[in-house]
Amino acid sequence: MPATFRQIIDAAVKDKRFLIVPGAHDALSARLIQKIGFETYFIGGFPAVGARYRVPDVGLKGFGEISACVRDIMAACDLPVFVDGDDGYGDVKNVVQTVQSYERMGVSAILIEDQQWPKRCGHMVGKNVVATGLAEAKIRAACSERIKRETWILARTDARAVFDLDEAMRRAERYIRAGADGIFIEAPRSVKELEIIGKAFDVPQICNPLMGGQTPILSMAELKQLGFNCAVLGLDTIMHAAKAIEAVLLDMNSPIATTVWISRTTRNSSATTNGKTLTSGLRHQSKWTGGTSPTVKDALCLT
Repeated sequence: MPATFRQIIDAAVKDKRFLIVPGAHDALSARLIQKIGFETYFIGGFPAVGARYRVPDVGLKGFGEISACVRDIMAACDLPVFVDGDDGYGDVKNVVQTVQSYERMGVSAILIEDQQWPKRCGHMVGKNVVATGLAEAKIRAACSERIKRETWILARTDARAVFDLDEAMRRAERYIRAGADGIFIEAPRSVKELEIIGKAFDVPQICNPLMGGQTPILSMAELKQLGFNCAVLGLDTIMHAAKAIEAVLLDMNSPIATTVWISRTTRNSSATTNGKTLTSGLRHQSKWTGGTSPTVKDALCLT
């Protein structure tokens, strides 16, 4: 098994294989990711602060709180981890501190973005970005001052929403020249924009399909065909987990469920009382996962 995220994504690019990176919001989800057989995983700010602190991703928690989440999640999973470093939590010196602190924790890859603090989820409105020169300096510092050359640095720009696609592309080019190992243009608005981005750069490109977000939802095969190398599905696990837990609790709280809940869940099937068949609470989960998927709006409601 490859020991670092860099080795994993380099191998995927070489083999022309599309890399899928699921997100972990807590230790249990990280453990399940490893059990299922994924090569690596991602810890994003949105799911970390939502699951641990019940707050939205609008800059309410900083490096101290989020790194505590990361440390606990990493303790449950042996896979190389890719972590959302937000904007580095300050200026250039703070970026260096953030990158090196995560490296000492054992983080294998780190994302640094050009949003202005307080930052927010990339598919939410109301974002701002810092000046290109400052963002470029942050990326250069992250790359030049990392402790391990093996640490993979992803540069993200949110300029598409603030300005336009051309500005986002110009920023991406400058971040690559500053040393970024990969590029991530957040929240393209159309398949045409995805196609333009996918053909534009020689470094690995990341995308993040998000139900209810700004970017069209395409299959992994379609994204690969457009030129992307990797999809980071950072919110899918927490969204589906929250909806499944809600469904189970609603079922537990129903008038006819309380007396037969243990027997129903133990058998993982149906139970009969007074001649009536009661379906398991899993029917809610099946309906959810087999039908409409949860969206970013659902997740925001939960926080």
